[in-house]
Amino acid sequence: QVQLVESGGGLVQAGGSLRLSCAASGSILSINAMGWYRQAPGKQRDLVVTITTDGITNYADSVKGRFTISRDNAKNVVYLQMNSLKPEDTAVYYCSAYIRKSLVSSWSRYWGQGTQVTVSS
Repeated sequence: QVQLVESGGGLVQAGGSLRLSCAASGSILSINAMGWYRQAPGKQRDLVVTITTDGITNYADSVKGRFTISRDNAKNVVYLQMNSLKPEDTAVYYCSAYIRKSLVSSWSRYWGQGTQVTVSS
């Protein structure tokens, strides 16, 4: 089994910061791209940012300059540093990763359970 477990969400005032973490564990041979997505109430799940194993990133325009993604390949962990938070950043944040479990298995996408981020005005 493979699990992605997020942590670090919470309630913060506008202008504040939060740091999310996502740890992948279980039967893992290798991990390719990792990323963060978010879903606000009544809306679809949207990309926040992704990062490849080489550190190439792709940010949504709405978070550029405010959010920073990083990863520790040795620990199978991805982080999201969120600064200058706005009320519109309020959402459930989900971690995603493309994981290969063995040499005979294909790449599969896994999701975490989500962590709530609430930004008050």
